[in-house]
Amino acid sequence: MPLQYNEFYNESTGLTVGVKKLLFSEQTPYQLVEVYETDTWGNLMTIDGMVMLSEKDEFVYHEMLAHTGMFAHPNPEKVLIIGGGDGGTAREVLRHPSVKHVDMVEIDEAVVRASKLYLKDVGAWEDPRLTVLFEDGIAFVKQAKAEYDVVIIDGSDPVGPAEGLFEKGFFELCFSALKEGGVLTAQTESPWVPEYHSSMKKVFDALTEVFTKSSMYLAYIPLYPAGMWSFAYASKGIKALDADVLARVENGLPALGTKLNYYNKAVHSGSFALPNFVAEIIR
Repeated sequence: MPLQYNEFYNESTGLTVGVKKLLFSEQTPYQLVEVYETDTWGNLMTIDGMVMLSEKDEFVYHEMLAHTGMFAHPNPEKVLIIGGGDGGTAREVLRHPSVKHVDMVEIDEAVVRASKLYLKDVGAWEDPRLTVLFEDGIAFVKQAKAEYDVVIIDGSDPVGPAEGLFEKGFFELCFSALKEGGVLTAQTESPWVPEYHSSMKKVFDALTEVFTKSSMYLAYIPLYPAGMWSFAYASKGIKALDADVLARVENGLPALGTKLNYYNKAVHSGSFALPNFVAEIIR
């Protein structure tokens, strides 16, 4: 019988991926980091038994998390990424020619090390505009005052070291770290998994209180629980679907220097259309 990786998100219901071999496994002070070679999805990274990304479908998550906020801002020059140790979000952010500096704050050095070894096409580690800091993201953002144009929260599920990334106090710190007109995006779990609903509601209640504008948007990622994934958009005044934003998407995509695999103007617009059952979670 072939080897399999299983992630169960509701009793014995979940995801099964054929595995050829285990490439990396390290229990760090924070979490268990593993990378598998799979039979279909390329190399696959998991943290504490939960899928973070595969080589085959990672572009969906990273393009949607990065470009939705980056194009919303009229001139994003300095960007903060909390988490994101696989490097994919930084790679997408660095496609934008306006970017002068990116701080990526990852608590666990092993995530970056494993990614450099076994997910070599995901990160843009050699870009001189990128600074990688192995620190606690919450502690880091406490010291940042009106420094960043865009803040991106690329954390794992709301357990362990990532739990604090779903709290109102953290979003207040992010608000303070943003310049006027600043934009925030974050991953906010699967609407199909009831155990995540309270965390999702808590995030969007907090964003509504802290930011001028906030909304949920969606993308579809095969290896995430049930395929549908939610994200948060928030800003100090810029609506995600403003005409100026959509014009920046249309005019700015050619300047990225490469064709994206998922994100485009129509996807940007359509991703904010929520099915009724999803909208009800955060109502």
